[in-house]
Amino acid sequence: MPGFTDPLFSIFIIFLLGFLVAVAAYFLEFYKKQKEHNSLLFFLEKFESNECSLDTKNLKYEPNMLTPLSLLAKAFEKSGEYHRAISIYLFLIKNIPDELPKYELMEYLGNTYLNAGFLGRAESIYLDILSKHPRNKSVLYSLGIVYELTHNFNSAKETLIPLETLGEDTAKLKSFFEFESLIYDKKISKNEKIDALVELYKKYPNLYRLIIDWLFKLDPAKAWSIYDDKKTAEIIDIIWFLGIEKIDFDIIKDDSIINEVFFIKGYTDKVAVFSDRLNLNMLSLAKQNNYDKATLVFSYICLECRVAFPTSFKRCPNCKTVNSIKVEDELGKTMQKSDNSLL
Repeated sequence: MPGFTDPLFSIFIIFLLGFLVAVAAYFLEFYKKQKEHNSLLFFLEKFESNECSLDTKNLKYEPNMLTPLSLLAKAFEKSGEYHRAISIYLFLIKNIPDELPKYELMEYLGNTYLNAGFLGRAESIYLDILSKHPRNKSVLYSLGIVYELTHNFNSAKETLIPLETLGEDTAKLKSFFEFESLIYDKKISKNEKIDALVELYKKYPNLYRLIIDWLFKLDPAKAWSIYDDKKTAEIIDIIWFLGIEKIDFDIIKDDSIINEVFFIKGYTDKVAVFSDRLNLNMLSLAKQNNYDKATLVFSYICLECRVAFPTSFKRCPNCKTVNSIKVEDELGKTMQKSDNSLL
């Protein structure tokens, strides 16, 4: 055996120390992962409920089950069977060993809870993900939606800070959250809210449709004060459903689109000059010939994902983009009133 002064003994000691450090690091990392896993299982226990009707308790996990079960969960979610999707996600998260797909599945689970309306559960899951992965942009965006839906706009604005740090353009969201926080602010009076909306439009002209729609509800005179005849096409559906008592005929006298709408609606007898909108022209001709079985119907297209919806929206129901709406009009049949009664 080499002596203490032998160079081989020193090399042996170095190797021994390196081995002990490696073993200690291995067990420390194993303990850390086990602790995180147990913490995650404890965290997920509060989401277990009878809502999750798919029987996964007697199902043994195999690695090749990850992809097909993930696809099945997505299919359940798209068909509105959220409880089944949730049960699958919980099963996978508890059983897969790899951290990265585990947190991806947790994000899917959070999104499912969000779509199902379980906002508190979605918030808890998003916050847990961000505690481990604070640079997750999609989770930050989703957490902002949760806070928006719960009218916690201060927290919603706080989600924009890390997104800006990560290089995201948050200008549209920032203006949208300001608008929403103003609309749902119960501490200010109606008149203060009206004046604030007018000032907000000066700051954020991109909110024109949202702001003028609310002003027509609160104070039509203020709505007409910010009216822009170059943006009439953006609000043609709002104008179409506007009551005659809310109209300022002096302001709109030179707007061919609005005048044609009001002629079709019977608000004025003056034959309208044709606008550049074909469907309005056809309805105007029908009106002049006493044909009243046609009307204008609207659809709403998201400029981001190009999906169409039958009702207006502030945030796209599909891709969640804010202020991305485009109004399309087409001819439809007038609903005929019936004198028949079931009583």
